[in-house]
Amino acid sequence: MGTVPLEWQTGVVVPIFKKGDRRVCANYQGITLLSLPSKVYAGVLERRLWPIVEPPVEEEQCEFCSGHGTVDQLFTLSQIIEGAWEFANPVYMCFVDLEKAYDRVPREILWEVLREYGVPGPLLRAIRALYIQSESCVHILGIKSSLFNGGVGLRQGCALSPLLLVVFMDRISRRSRGQEGILRGSRKVTSLLFAGDVVLFALSHDCLQHTLEQFSAKCEVVGMRISTSKSESMVLSRKRMACPLQVRGENLPQVEEFKYLGILFTSEGRREREIGHRLGAAAAVMRSLYQTVVVMGELSHKAKLSIYWLIYVPTLTSGRELWVMTERIRPWIQAAEMSFLRRVLGLTLRDRVKSSDIREELRVEP
Repeated sequence: MGTVPLEWQTGVVVPIFKKGDRRVCANYQGITLLSLPSKVYAGVLERRLWPIVEPPVEEEQCEFCSGHGTVDQLFTLSQIIEGAWEFANPVYMCFVDLEKAYDRVPREILWEVLREYGVPGPLLRAIRALYIQSESCVHILGIKSSLFNGGVGLRQGCALSPLLLVVFMDRISRRSRGQEGILRGSRKVTSLLFAGDVVLFALSHDCLQHTLEQFSAKCEVVGMRISTSKSESMVLSRKRMACPLQVRGENLPQVEEFKYLGILFTSEGRREREIGHRLGAAAAVMRSLYQTVVVMGELSHKAKLSIYWLIYVPTLTSGRELWVMTERIRPWIQAAEMSFLRRVLGLTLRDRVKSSDIREELRVEP
């Protein structure tokens, strides 16, 4: 289990544009295309690794944790926000973005962390074998660069990489944790982690600054860096309060809203903005589909409904576990649903067909 074919260690890096200026290299995310046998082998190693490292990983880290996931992190953050408003206790938050988290993980330190978490020698050697002669080339516009050796970072696109990052970040979180944080029942919450997505909490500006400095210091010791342009602070309070945070002498922007794990949170703690965002995203999906496959005459109602359930509804209702379905919000959601269902039948509001009749014909319950 100590060696693998060289082809399994070779990857083709394809840059994917994220957002911002297309002329800036930092706005691209590199995805590594790997051989199929390599991906299968990495999946086997991941299944063997997880039962070993899961027990030491703390509850603040939700990715890969059995019985926990994105919704749990979002619900915890939502409860913290609601508590801040209900009891009129300001909560200071910092959404931390790490610069190229996957690309900056020092491998030798990572192997030490895995040993610390109880990974046995044979399994560790099998994982290291994927990195011993790891080489990559870049593929752009049909042209491939020459191979180069990457001595640092995790392989993008590898089944093992997310779990390795989880363990690495858990160790940083443990070593940076202080006495700051907020109480939720009898438990003190200092941070929330979902792989490299980190939120820090405190009850005052000074405490949050201290927490951020500790976290930043522990990150830099192991080669990681906080992005000062993408990390932001936010204060949950009934009145506007300043929260001037600094990292390495640079100021972090303070915002009134922030998207965490795809869900919009505001300093006012209201969900209407996020629901409005969901409605806009669903409308954009519908327009895109309407211009392509949905209106094709040869597409059956059954096929269109499959698109409705598999694409449109998940886009519209993402994060619904956090919603309070009030009498004000319910008509918004119902109107969005009916807008799509009418188009499935080729109808518009001008046809004046009742919503109940449309649902009955398509067998879609409210």
